Amino acid sequence: MAKKRRPQTQAAAHGTAADGNYPVVGAREPCPCGSGRRYKACHGRNASHAVTELVQRPFEGLPGECDWVALRELVPAATVELTLKDGLPEGVPSVTLATVLPMAWPALRRDNGTVLLGLQNDTASGDISRDLADTLQRALAAEPGTPVTSRRPSADGPRLQDLLDPGAAFEPTVHSGFEFWVEDAENATGDVAASLERANAAAIPTARIAGLEGAYWCEAPEKNHLRWVTSYPEEQLLDALARLHAAGTASLGEGTRLVGSFRAHGLVVPVWDLPSAMTAEEVAGPAAAFAERLTKALASDAPLTPEERRSRGGLTNRQVTLS
Repeated sequence: MAKKRRPQTQAAAHGTAADGNYPVVGAREPCPCGSGRRYKACHGRNASHAVTELVQRPFEGLPGECDWVALRELVPAATVELTLKDGLPEGVPSVTLATVLPMAWPALRRDNGTVLLGLQNDTASGDISRDLADTLQRALAAEPGTPVTSRRPSADGPRLQDLLDPGAAFEPTVHSGFEFWVEDAENATGDVAASLERANAAAIPTARIAGLEGAYWCEAPEKNHLRWVTSYPEEQLLDALARLHAAGTASLGEGTRLVGSFRAHGLVVPVWDLPSAMTAEEVAGPAAAFAERLTKALASDAPLTPEERRSRGGLTNRQVTLS
């Protein structure tokens, strides 16, 4: 007996659903798969779930995961040159990741063809990596001199891990201001100059600690801080920090204090208070020495002592989650 053929929608008739990658249509429109049901009751249900489900570690697998998280959550002004797996398209001299872009644009194709990709934007799905990959692909194809607006990505679209070269270095450059927005910032005038001045005034002075991936010093009005995004398993890290805290070796020198930690994009970020006079250069040495102590503490599998358990409880009680 011949199988009854389902009616085709216009999208299916044109082959857009032949590979199972159905286009996104209105929730009440017929599903492009040809089932005859509304999109929201058919493939739209799975697509909606896929793009809203939160990915706990969106940058996992990328070189410099800790720095990705730091630039997303902690650093006001920074840029990183990105390397694509398949090389740069013709007419695109470079692709640069930026913490934030003017007007909070998700991306910008400059007049000279270069692409700037903004990291600190709101995203439409639960997977920041997929959102950024979608924005990047559209920026690469955009006309020079145009910004890229936000949109909801396809549920089965590529992620950054699919587009970026996994063997390329990820080396952030921290800036004191947002002059990288403009190709000739020194000669900016009028509204452009005023916009830069306002943005720069709001930026908290920040510096990257050399040799420690994800570690950043920042200057605050009353006291400075060191925030270090780590990739260690959370329970193991908290045990190690508790051991060091109980032993009195969790600080970074006189006047400094480990005050707790927070979670961001699946990683734990310990935070230290520093004296207001302590510069990034001055904290670099003590931070490197602490990293060595932490490595040794992480290697211990001995049960926590009562004092270490109390220290761990204190650290856990002060922990918050940013994302």
